[in-house]
Amino acid sequence: MSKACFPALSAGVLSLFCAVGAGAASAPFPALNDSQLNWLGEQIYRNECNSRPACLVAWNDGEDFPSLGIGHFIWYRSGQSERFVETFPGLLVHLQLGGVSLPAWLHPDDDQPWPDRQSFLADQNSERQLQLRSLLEQTRKQQTAFIVERFERLQTDRDGVFATRPELAANLQAVAASQIPYGLYALIDYVHFKGEGTNAVERYADTGWGLLQVLETMPVASKQPLQDFVVAAKAVLNRRVANAPAARNEQRWLAGWHHRVETYLPPATP
Repeated sequence: MSKACFPALSAGVLSLFCAVGAGAASAPFPALNDSQLNWLGEQIYRNECNSRPACLVAWNDGEDFPSLGIGHFIWYRSGQSERFVETFPGLLVHLQLGGVSLPAWLHPDDDQPWPDRQSFLADQNSERQLQLRSLLEQTRKQQTAFIVERFERLQTDRDGVFATRPELAANLQAVAASQIPYGLYALIDYVHFKGEGTNAVERYADTGWGLLQVLETMPVASKQPLQDFVVAAKAVLNRRVANAPAARNEQRWLAGWHHRVETYLPPATP
């Protein structure tokens, strides 16, 4: 895999990835080649945007923030505090470090400029949103790299929960090695989609819904780790919806979430 294709990838990602801590299995995770990384980015773009460029700059009904790029990165307005991790400013830093020039009005330290969804929709044909959409269309590879690097940080944290709990490390390694590249796609996409599960704020009823909770729900020493990961992810998402405040009506999204995790399994062969 060349840095020319994924210029912002670190040396750690280029070898994707080191073994998980001292307690992990000794074999390194499998490597993804250029073609597989392109496929990974297209899968995420399809999951979040149905591969539609217009969806790269969106504000979904029922949410209090815009969602941007192939990964629908979250961007908060000034003073906004939510339970979900804000990711768009980090993407902007990543793009700048990779040599991408941002529009003059767009800076990683700035909050998003629309006070509500109505003002965002009224501004959707403005020069500002057109520039933003163009930037996000042209940097899809860099956005994939940013998503992968979030997962890499989880892997290289040797003091973190995924490295210090052998049963989690074993499940993580087993899923990663399953039906390449689908196992790594499942892990990378789920971390991007629902988080690591280690943030104490991302909770309903003191219960998280991220990768940590999925790995905890899986059976240990599974003989079909990728299939068990999908089953566990659905159970964790079901629990999230059950625990969510009724006003959020998260049940409306559950079928789509289930469909997304089902894409982690390779198509059945005739």
